[in-house]
Amino acid sequence: MAKFQKQLQANKKFKMTDYPTEIPEIDTDSAKKELKKIRKELAKIQDILYAHNRYSVLVCLQGMDTSGKDSLVREVFKDFNARGVVVQSFKTPTSLELAHDYLWRHYITLPEHGKFTVFNRTHYENVLVTRVNPKFILNENLPKIKDVKDIPKDFWRRRYKQINNFEKHLHENGTIVLKFYLHLSKNEQKNRLLRRLENADKNWKFSEDDLTARRRWQDYMDCYEDTIRQTSTAKIPWYIIPADNKSASRYLVAQIIFEELKKYKDIKYPDLPVDIEEHKSKYKKELLNEKSTL
Repeated sequence: MAKFQKQLQANKKFKMTDYPTEIPEIDTDSAKKELKKIRKELAKIQDILYAHNRYSVLVCLQGMDTSGKDSLVREVFKDFNARGVVVQSFKTPTSLELAHDYLWRHYITLPEHGKFTVFNRTHYENVLVTRVNPKFILNENLPKIKDVKDIPKDFWRRRYKQINNFEKHLHENGTIVLKFYLHLSKNEQKNRLLRRLENADKNWKFSEDDLTARRRWQDYMDCYEDTIRQTSTAKIPWYIIPADNKSASRYLVAQIIFEELKKYKDIKYPDLPVDIEEHKSKYKKELLNEKSTL
């Protein structure tokens, strides 16, 4: 994994074409085997994080349709205690959500101390879908913007800055933010969409909207490129995950989460309160000497 770490971390010079959509060195069988090991270790960390109760973890997943976000969540977090992880998916904003600023609906779903939250599609939809389809901005009822032509030239730059500040605030207050872009090739997306149409058990996943977005593939790639370039910071970088092989992408995401969380040496089980530690032998004696009620 180490030799891919630098390659997968984006930076200000990020270009989508510089990053692979698959890594042949990681074969499917090995990836599945390693994932089973890593998610058991992640489950242990989850337990310690919950007991420690000072940090929370926000895992952000972005990617084009069929990039494997849903199945990644299922496989990576399979061994977690269900009470300690919540998955949030953000679709078209509701009227209530549109009555607030665009980050509100994300802020109210952030993880509690000791817990994980996964954003399956994230606050970045507000600079991706809306940038490709700027008419959606009109639904936010922003001051002085009554038409698409009213959107200022620096609108997106300012929104990137707002998102960076939002994440910086989270980081400084104990939320570990990990951001993953699932990098899928256009050809592999075509194959996956065809499988949705051809296989009865996958038909329900297909939507005409998938093709609508696909027709604007390059527009989305341009927006992703600019977004990642502007919002990948030293403390909260983007990780570009080759997504043509689902098993490999799941393994890579799990491995990165594991390696990043291991850096927090202060996350550990809390010590017993002094008053309990002092009387521990007395409590044990009382329990051992209890008369059976059966």
